[in-house]
Amino acid sequence: MPDSYKGIFINTTKGTHKEVYNLIKHDTEKSVVDIPSGRGAFILRLKDNGFSNVTGVDIEDISQIEHDDFVLGDMTKRLPLESASKDIVVCIDGIEHIYGQASFVEEVNRSLKVGGSVIISTPNISSIRSRWRWFWTGHHYKCSSPLDERNPTPLHHVGMISFHELRYLLHTRGFEIEQISTNRIKLISWLYMVFVPWVYLSTIWIYKKTGPREGTVEVNRSMLSQVFNKNVLFGETLIVKAVKRRDLGG
Repeated sequence: MPDSYKGIFINTTKGTHKEVYNLIKHDTEKSVVDIPSGRGAFILRLKDNGFSNVTGVDIEDISQIEHDDFVLGDMTKRLPLESASKDIVVCIDGIEHIYGQASFVEEVNRSLKVGGSVIISTPNISSIRSRWRWFWTGHHYKCSSPLDERNPTPLHHVGMISFHELRYLLHTRGFEIEQISTNRIKLISWLYMVFVPWVYLSTIWIYKKTGPREGTVEVNRSMLSQVFNKNVLFGETLIVKAVKRRDLGG
């Protein structure tokens, strides 16, 4: 059964909205941007729980709720937000739908205050289960067959992104990952635990080999602890919370 909030369809995996909300539920006094806001289910959840400063942004207005603070905006272009004006940006299952992911993260940086947070959820193609699917078919989870080239749509997953790619995007654009979460770990995903020792040994061998040569020993050590987080290895949806540490300028 599709996930919903008060009858409003949620176009993402079950439990993702709730987990993203849990990451900011104590920040009711802060300003929040929900992009892409879709039908408005997450905005309504925030308003029901005491958030009063919430802005919805989407490429089209398909909202099914009453909410005055909505603006049209394209994730691949300059966002309709003042610089350093927001405390939190939430992007639930949006980043995998665009090609210009680096530009989007830069725009999020521009819009957030220093110390502000961005929360991004996306299908977890770094899970062992998804990697196993890719090994056999060349396709990842949530992109398990070729996209319809005859009818391109913004709903297509044209930019599936792994954890290490997402971390690179964030860490090279003024952010630092603070928390890694997931919506749920399905029972079937635990069956892939048998591969973990082999994955760990091969990963640590590569990291130890490349670290001294490329000057990335500290980065590799930090990455190793994160890619073997259970939410990365087994989670259905990858949910990352990152803090803005610096402006990019310009």
